[in-house]
Amino acid sequence: MSKTEQETLAARIGHTIARRRAAANLTQEDVAEKLGLGSEAVSRLERGVATLSVVRLFELSELFGCETADLLTEGSVRVDDQARQIQQLLSGLSGDDRELVLQLVKQVSERLAR
Repeated sequence: MSKTEQETLAARIGHTIARRRAAANLTQEDVAEKLGLGSEAVSRLERGVATLSVVRLFELSELFGCETADLLTEGSVRVDDQARQIQQLLSGLSGDDRELVLQLVKQVSERLAR
């Protein structure tokens, strides 16, 4: 993985952390306090300037009430990771809504194939 790809991945994971933190109604200061960090360290993680240790990854997932894999895969550009995320999103929809999403994806795919 190139340095640019690593930086992009860190930024995407950081964005996911920021989004999950906000969804949990936590401030950067709240997260810093719960993890024994400075608020600047949390900011650096969210901006993708600092990378996560495995331990921090587990602590954050526990704090946000999500799976550890979610923090890694939500910002991924890998097809398998995106498919997993779509599957999770679809599972909360009714059958009619899932069908609508499927039709939209088909239309976009067909349009791009032209």
